[in-house]
This record gives sequence, structure tokens and C-alpha cells, in this order.
Amino acid sequence: MRLQPLLSLPLSLGSLVTSRLNPLLPAALSRSLSVPPHEQVRAATTMVLDESKLSVLHAPLQPHTKEGDSTHPTGFRRDGYCWGDSQDPGNHFIGGVVTKEFLEYSKDQGNDLMTQRPGFPGLKDGCRWCLCVNRWKEALLASEKLGERVVPRVDLSSTALSALKGVKLDDLRKYEYKP
Repeated sequence: MRLQPLLSLPLSLGSLVTSRLNPLLPAALSRSLSVPPHEQVRAATTMVLDESKLSVLHAPLQPHTKEGDSTHPTGFRRDGYCWGDSQDPGNHFIGGVVTKEFLEYSKDQGNDLMTQRPGFPGLKDGCRWCLCVNRWKEALLASEKLGERVVPRVDLSSTALSALKGVKLDDLRKYEYKP
């Protein structure tokens, strides 16, 4: 049987005709049009992961906020993700769940995160917000005097791998957010 005339038919009509002529033909056509297994493996082995989009768990970075959350969108890019690039001097890489104590500490350090402003919702205890690596680390150090509640909890799945350039994974794990 010549396949060329059949291949020029519209797909649904071609499927109907070929299935009536030979029930094994559609499977053979499907196999001939699919990517060969050696090509599939090759494609998978040449995939490049963008490290800025990985979490500290070495998995794809998850959104820290989503549509409908009171603090959405968070992140330097205001896209809900705690990731950035060279344009983000604050390195907003930590997916934090803030405490009242942290908010007061941050205000004392000159960064009022509680007051609502245009484009900023104002935060309160329990809000999710992408935090600067250095501010989180400062709160960690301050916890020796001010207590552990000054350190925001951390959603590891939404904390960028880049955060590990400034803080230790063990420290982040110690304050892991567990809903």
C-alpha cells in the first residue's frame, strides 16, 4: 500500500481511512512520527537548569505568594517568586513568614515593613514576604539578645538557591516554616 496519498489527507480523515484499511497502520504511522528513543535521551541530557530558578532544596523554585494572597505579589520583580538578579541589590531570596518581632526589629533598623504605602500592602505577623538575605541574617544574629521570634520562619521551597551565598542551609532549616 502506498502511504503518500494518505499522508496528504486531513488528519481526522486520514485516521479514519487508514484505520479502515489496516488497523495496525495508525500505530505504525504514530511510531514513525515520534521522536526516536535515543533522541529523547539526548534532549534530556542537554537540558540546562537556570540556577536562579532553583530552591535551596535543589528543586524548582516555588512561588512564595500567589493571586489572592494579601501580600501578592512579593519578590524583587513582584512576580510572587523570591529570586532576582544583579538588579536586586538587596538579594530578596528568602521566602520568609514574618513575625511581629521581626517587623518591629526591621523598623528599628530603618526598614518599616508594617506601614502600608502605594504598591506595598504593609505586613503583619504571619505574612509571607521575600526577604533580603542580609536582613534575615541580621535577625538571626539579633536573636541571641531578642529571642528566636525575631527570626522569620523560612519556606525552603520558595527560598532561592542563591540565598546560600549569604546564609547556611542549616540555619534556614532551623527556622523552616511548617504550616
